[in-house]
Amino acid sequence: MCGRFTITDPIEEIMERYYASIADGFEYKPNYNAAPMQYIPSIIGSKNGNGLGSLRWGLVPVWAKDDKIGNKMINARAETIAEKPAFKRLISSKRCIIPCSGFYEWKKEGSNKQPMRILMKDDSIFSLAGLYDTWTDPDGNKLSTCTIITTEPNSLMEDIHNRMPVILRPEDEEEWLGRDNEDLQSLLGLLKPYQASEMRAYEVPKEVGNVRNNSVELLKKVN
Repeated sequence: MCGRFTITDPIEEIMERYYASIADGFEYKPNYNAAPMQYIPSIIGSKNGNGLGSLRWGLVPVWAKDDKIGNKMINARAETIAEKPAFKRLISSKRCIIPCSGFYEWKKEGSNKQPMRILMKDDSIFSLAGLYDTWTDPDGNKLSTCTIITTEPNSLMEDIHNRMPVILRPEDEEEWLGRDNEDLQSLLGLLKPYQASEMRAYEVPKEVGNVRNNSVELLKKVN
């Protein structure tokens, strides 16, 4: 599962990282505790290049009766993504990237759970693989939402949790965002655990467990 993450880099660096232009109406501020049902920065490819906008985290499929289903669809398992009704239609046409500077997971230590932050060794921005959809309510209002794809843990993550988000290799990002790419098997082949040797993890304050806490203090190393 991936239920919390951070994106704290300046917007100029995010735009440069993804060669992206800003979508109309997009407003950015660093998020030290991004959580489901929040609007999160997202990259979507188009014929005119990559766009940086926001999607609400928690997928609401186009056929949903109401948007409450989004609470249950914050993640999609890579192993079954081509089979599940909510996701199989999206894998070929509605893929996105969620820029990330680190994600949180809770490691069991006896009866306690210690929050950990997982990131790249060089502190660089990395790309979480996602899917998105646009739902229309009975009044005609449109809501664009996303889900983050998860996979089996790598050797770093397996001591922390039994799942991890799919992190795309930089060289695979263009293929993932390509609007004309409908090669299902090739796309599914990208959904694998990221190389553990390029990542690190450390303990962070327990205050990260409360979504109302959102400050740079949450990134501090404890113990």
